[in-house]
Amino acid sequence: MARSDCDGDGSTDGTGSREPALVRSVDRAVTALEVVAARGEVGIAELAEELGVHKSTASRLVAALARRGMLEQQGDRGRISLGFGVVRLAASATGRMDLARLGQPTCQQLAEEVGETVNLAVHDGEAAINVAQEFGTSSVTTRNWVGRRTPLHATSAGKVLLAYMGDAERRAFLRRRLPRYTDATITEAGALRTELARVVDEGHARSFEELEVGLHAVAVPVWGQGGDVVAALSAAGPSYRLPRRRARAIVPDLRAAAEDLSTRLGWISATE
Repeated sequence: MARSDCDGDGSTDGTGSREPALVRSVDRAVTALEVVAARGEVGIAELAEELGVHKSTASRLVAALARRGMLEQQGDRGRISLGFGVVRLAASATGRMDLARLGQPTCQQLAEEVGETVNLAVHDGEAAINVAQEFGTSSVTTRNWVGRRTPLHATSAGKVLLAYMGDAERRAFLRRRLPRYTDATITEAGALRTELARVVDEGHARSFEELEVGLHAVAVPVWGQGGDVVAALSAAGPSYRLPRRRARAIVPDLRAAAEDLSTRLGWISATE
């Protein structure tokens, strides 16, 4: 028999728990997806029993997940199955894992060539997130950037991702406040817009002490099968070892590595 469940903040749910309602709702939603995934199809009554809630609560939960494409009801039968929204999420996660797996050898080879730390980053909401990294032969530290979110406007990889993202998304980003990390950080939307136009024109982005004092980096785009930029490949090092002139000089090395990775991702160059 389903227990009585009160959804008020801080109220009990019949088990004595005073867990906040939002946390309980998220937990129930994840559990519901797991139950449906395990069984293939379930009815509202079955799902309510598994979750330990009233049928009305289970119905509201299913309706909310159905609106986001996570669940769908099978015609007049009322049976519930996973929706294509789950497939999209899974495809996105799989794509990132494939990108990291394919990108790691590229990072390793490039790091050996340029002697600096090489990172592969993807767009993740309002930031860039590094999915692969390799330390260069000149690296004196082993700072791990994998999984770290970095600001789009203050990093070379972030600028690449910003420059090649959709116009509407980029305009929305430029309306936000741009935090300052150093005196060199670009925090004015007009100046950043000009910088991004230069990135597209020259095909690479630079960050000279814009995220951290003493840190220089340069990045180029990685193209996917559909012809969109799916990642940014960057090389970073201390300013004394990677001065501006050398940062620009290694851009051809980055481009060659990025083109090789892009080809393995299914991208076909327009010149071919």
